[in-house]
Amino acid sequence: MNLPLHFGFLGALEACLIAFVIGLLVYAGWQAICRALRWSIGHAVGWACVIAIAIGAGVDTWNLFYIGMVKLESPLYARIALKAIHDPDALGLRVVLEIAGALTGVVMGWQWFSRGRREGVVSREAKNTRIEH
Repeated sequence: MNLPLHFGFLGALEACLIAFVIGLLVYAGWQAICRALRWSIGHAVGWACVIAIAIGAGVDTWNLFYIGMVKLESPLYARIALKAIHDPDALGLRVVLEIAGALTGVVMGWQWFSRGRREGVVSREAKNTRIEH
């Protein structure tokens, strides 16, 4: 993310908060696109989750994948790979919290931005429903 974050758990929480905001913004954009194209809300939620994770956790997820899959035959290559990663000790925790933050941001955006639409539907249905005893 190229931001000067703290190390350890505090840095992972900062990255989680950034991914949360990214999730909110990406969902807001996809909701506008899906309403304009008259797509279902599932398209907005699904694509927002994928893009929010790619933006919010993409670099750290790639670094975690790269360290786990590429053979680092010599200590020099390992040192070079680890030098490029901000806080390699908490990389796994940061990836998990970034993914959780991005998904939570999308879900909270879904709840916050869809509230007026749901309340309008419920109140309109309540007016049209007559219960007679």
